[in-house]
Amino acid sequence: MATKRKDKPTRGSLTRQVVVRAAVVLADETGYRDFSMRRLGTELGVSPMALYKHVGDREELLGEMVDVVFGELADPPAEADWVEAMSRRAISIREALRRHPWAVGLMESRRDPGPKNRAHHEAVIRCLREAGFSAALAAHASSVLDSYIYGFALREKTMAKAADRAAEFEWGLDLVLESLEQRRSRG
Repeated sequence: MATKRKDKPTRGSLTRQVVVRAAVVLADETGYRDFSMRRLGTELGVSPMALYKHVGDREELLGEMVDVVFGELADPPAEADWVEAMSRRAISIREALRRHPWAVGLMESRRDPGPKNRAHHEAVIRCLREAGFSAALAAHASSVLDSYIYGFALREKTMAKAADRAAEFEWGLDLVLESLEQRRSRG
């Protein structure tokens, strides 16, 4: 039987948003592989079955959690140069994944992306298209950028946390952006 904690919401105050936010905090502490509905229920001071009134299952909850992380990302600003916009976005994703390392590998793997996920990707493609990228090149550019960002985040997640690798990340990002600019310029 779960014990209610004084600092946690009571059963009557549970909402979908409370469940999702608590799940993100728990995953930040434990990683998503050790995350369970039972443990989340315990953290919230409710029976795990009470959670299913707010989310259908663990997969649905993971999708909502990923959407919370997407909500923390900086969408490319419409008025910014595409290189600056993609650089800000990449740094924003890296920072979010450092706060939520459990999300590495989950960000792009959802079968049913949430609204913040879709809006973010639409903003990226729009920024690239407005900068003169063809539809095909914009899709490739987005994929290459995401591969670099998520690959670096995965590598960083498995390395010792002692050193901040921001300079290394930005150096590699500059290489990717310079290469994409050359492709864009060629049409």
